[in-house]
Amino acid sequence: MQLGMIGLGRMGGNIVRRLMRAGHSCVVYDRDTKAVAALVSEGATGAASLEEFVSKLATPRHAWIMLPAGKITEATVEQLTKLMSADDVIIDGGNSFWQDDVRRGKALRERGLHYVDVGTSGGVWGLDRGYCMMIGGDKAVVNRLDPIFATLAPGIGDIPRTPGRDSCDPRVEQGYIHAGPTGAGHFVKMIHNGIEYGLMQAYAEGFDILRNANSEVLPEAHRFDFDLADIAEVWRRGSVIPSWLLDLTASALARQPGLEKYSGYVEDSGEGRWTINAAIDEAVPAEVLTAALFARFRSRQEHTFAEKILSAMREGFGGHKEPEQHPDPARQSAPEIVKPKDNNGADRA
Repeated sequence: MQLGMIGLGRMGGNIVRRLMRAGHSCVVYDRDTKAVAALVSEGATGAASLEEFVSKLATPRHAWIMLPAGKITEATVEQLTKLMSADDVIIDGGNSFWQDDVRRGKALRERGLHYVDVGTSGGVWGLDRGYCMMIGGDKAVVNRLDPIFATLAPGIGDIPRTPGRDSCDPRVEQGYIHAGPTGAGHFVKMIHNGIEYGLMQAYAEGFDILRNANSEVLPEAHRFDFDLADIAEVWRRGSVIPSWLLDLTASALARQPGLEKYSGYVEDSGEGRWTINAAIDEAVPAEVLTAALFARFRSRQEHTFAEKILSAMREGFGGHKEPEQHPDPARQSAPEIVKPKDNNGADRA
């Protein structure tokens, strides 16, 4: 199957590589001509402009956008809408806000186009591990794209099957789900990332307590000099708290027990804030997720070992680097936050 990819960064480029390994053909475009050239050398068809990109796709066209959420993705969708034809599909695989998906889907339907939102998890390891995908869109269109999703998904692997799922959608066990109509995919991914904040914070605080168990403020008989790398490693093996995040933590601590390369300045990319907004709209208590988000805000003013753990995990799964120069928190530009709306869609004061 043919797919077009716009945005060849940490994830977009590897998505193309995984598809081509399985025999799919890909047309690629990025403002970075070197990124395009690299994939062309591996078998992709390159394009120097969006117009050329669209012209090289066979109809019905399938164009996947893998760009930062916000104005860049919005502008790209608008440009593609003008260039594409009826029954073509625009796929947003970034971390867009789900209400933007609902709006875009409605606008594209009026032009005879289709819109699919794909919450994509897998980070820089997805080329080999595969990508967990949470998909929103019309059922027929999602089914049309199934060869793409099936290739990108991690597959059942060696994870034991959950009893009682014999009559359920088999795609879920492969690592991808049609979550519902337009917007549903990114809503589920938003909550996924909100939970991620909480899990990361729990690990970070736990290791900070372990590290400070040898503090001089404690009575000498109550002090312990723990090897954090060994503790992370033993927890990976048979405990009740293993995870990929713990794997990344163990790896980082093994390389550098004091995590000196990290300052502990922790960014947030927006999904955590949107998750808290959703909890407020639904009147759902989310104490842990809210505290985890606020802990990231605090990390920009004062840093602890816990924040170094967070930074190490973020670099491990997504290649996220700390800023070389930390901006003044009071002047820092935050991810775009959409004002909560009432049930009738009106802005809430």
